Amino acid sequence: MKNPVLWVILGLVVIVLFWGCSGYNGLVSQDQNVKKAWNDVQAEYQNRSDLVGNLVNTVKGAANFEQKTLTDVVEARAKATSVNIDANNLTPDKVAQFQAAQGQLSGSLSRLLATVENYPTLKATDNFKQLQSSLESIENNIKTSRKTFNDAVQNYNIQVRSFPTNIIAGFAGYHEKEGFKADEGADKAPTVNFN
Repeated sequence: MKNPVLWVILGLVVIVLFWGCSGYNGLVSQDQNVKKAWNDVQAEYQNRSDLVGNLVNTVKGAANFEQKTLTDVVEARAKATSVNIDANNLTPDKVAQFQAAQGQLSGSLSRLLATVENYPTLKATDNFKQLQSSLESIENNIKTSRKTFNDAVQNYNIQVRSFPTNIIAGFAGYHEKEGFKADEGADKAPTVNFN
């Protein structure tokens, strides 16, 4: 112990290195949580996309079913499955593009199910009932996955923006990520009119 100042400086360097490694590892962990949650969201949307093909084929069997409604669903499904986003590149624009494509599919599915109301024999088939039940379950799973993803993004963004971890995040190339937002017009209550 010839030079206590050297020991103090060495101790401070060790503390800073330990803090830096801990902060970096925390960022890596949060980033991986976001990626896993994103993969879960994509898996649920894929489940829905896979089910849509069976649903469309079942509905096609109904005589005189509106062809435009089926065409809209098939086209929306094709568009939704063509939008692929890598979990490493969750920019606001890409997430919005993904959300818009999935929203279009959700809308066309809603119109399809509303149109099915005019076909009581189709609604009564066991196959259609099972597919409709599966679709409802998948839609619930999608909502849960989106919430889990948004929670993971929020935790990650808090860590990326918090001092002093934000210094490490800047050096290591970690930036804020975008989560899902409410659909356009979701802030307005629907108008109900029984006239």
